[in-house]
Amino acid sequence: MTVTTNPNISNAIVIGGGMAGLMTARVLSDHYKEVLIVEKDDYPSEPDLRPGTPQAFHPHRFTARGKLITERLFPGYEQDLVAQGSPSSFNKTVYFMNQHGTLEMKYERNDIKFSRAVLEWVIRQRVKAIPNVHILTKHDVLRLLTTPDRSAITGVLTRDRDQSGQEKTLIADLVIDTSGRSSKLSAWLNELGYEVPKPDLLKVSLGYSTRRYKVPSHLTHLIDKWDVINLQGQPESGTYTSVFSFIENQIAEVLLYRPGGIYPPTDAAEFEQAVAQLPSPIIAEIVRDLEPITAPRGFRVPELYCHRYEQMSRWPSGLLVLGDAYCIYDPIFGQGMTVAAISAEILEACLVERGFDFQPDWEHGVLRKIKEAIEPAFWLNCTADLQWEGVEYEGSDTRAGNAFSREYMELYLKHAITKPDWKLYGLYWAVNTLSVSPRHIFNPQTAVQVLSASTEGKRLLSGLTAKDRRSVETILDEWLPRFSETPFNLN
Repeated sequence: MTVTTNPNISNAIVIGGGMAGLMTARVLSDHYKEVLIVEKDDYPSEPDLRPGTPQAFHPHRFTARGKLITERLFPGYEQDLVAQGSPSSFNKTVYFMNQHGTLEMKYERNDIKFSRAVLEWVIRQRVKAIPNVHILTKHDVLRLLTTPDRSAITGVLTRDRDQSGQEKTLIADLVIDTSGRSSKLSAWLNELGYEVPKPDLLKVSLGYSTRRYKVPSHLTHLIDKWDVINLQGQPESGTYTSVFSFIENQIAEVLLYRPGGIYPPTDAAEFEQAVAQLPSPIIAEIVRDLEPITAPRGFRVPELYCHRYEQMSRWPSGLLVLGDAYCIYDPIFGQGMTVAAISAEILEACLVERGFDFQPDWEHGVLRKIKEAIEPAFWLNCTADLQWEGVEYEGSDTRAGNAFSREYMELYLKHAITKPDWKLYGLYWAVNTLSVSPRHIFNPQTAVQVLSASTEGKRLLSGLTAKDRRSVETILDEWLPRFSETPFNLN
């Protein structure tokens, strides 16, 4: 896309240089003369982990939607991943098991698999090569700068993290917070006199443990055979979810996961024992012959949050927020980087639409469009995680705690797997990977079809209609969430 830079605006600042920040800077580079990323970490000199991404050791992926956007912003980036030793998933075996049964199939897309460190390295090199993008590392952002009436953001105050501790005033036409879980935006807005709603919280107390293994040369045929093995944990029995896959340079990774405050072990012997006790021995049998190269590493998330900035009655001009600074998700669903990509794409569309015409409250409108797009991901997380004992929802969205939706989703998945109905099963994953709107699953017609197919579903339906003379479709229309036809609607 060819974009003419607006001569009336000069520079933008992006707080945070992770994946969301890098994508945001790429989009802004087409619309601003100068773009500055302010990053608190010192970037590694090679593909490696950094302190600001404690989740980076654990598995990462793009959904099909995230990959599509990233490829458009950074054409050929997957070839860069391949050059770093990343394997393809094309025509390899996917093995999925849950309480309803087992599915095994060939993966038909040519997706490249990676660690977060390698992906971020590849994208960072692309962003560094953009002439009008600059990166200021090892600097904390202390606060936002404003006009005297505090109605507009004019820049940020930063402090060097080196021993000097020197403070710098950085002026900008637009400031975007992409600082992730460490975001201080709510506090900054409160200090400026803005009324900030409480975020929606999913008190999930989830835990990850991941261990990496080297694949010996005589077993590299395993990399050619397997894409992913996913053994889903069950809320009723409290079993761990486990995921086995490969990343770059003949390295395999095994993840154990559970919400509800019972965390997977990080001790090596206990980790291997937990893998051996999974409902299927398939992962344990594979890793038995691999060489452990790391101890298991844990990652804990006490709660998921979704800020309600779009509901604020006042919002300062010159300020936006996206990525994990706006909303975070259960990492097991692999939605975080895709949501960041979707948000960057929405920002891009809004910048193109605005052009040279500066409209009042433009930033507030962008926030609303981003929230409309990311809302399904947070809601789907709530629906799935609230099945686990010890998980609680606290927030303003009554749909998030809707027990009917949780029961319906469980019956939907059971119906799709046991029938099997490949169309319904494909829709389930299309919704969970944010490729299509949840309306493809959560609509009265599909609900009646699914619920009428089982004794449990008929019982659920009769419970809804026993004291109500209205049609089933009318009742379900009230009980099911109402998402837009597409989660990417920019109109």
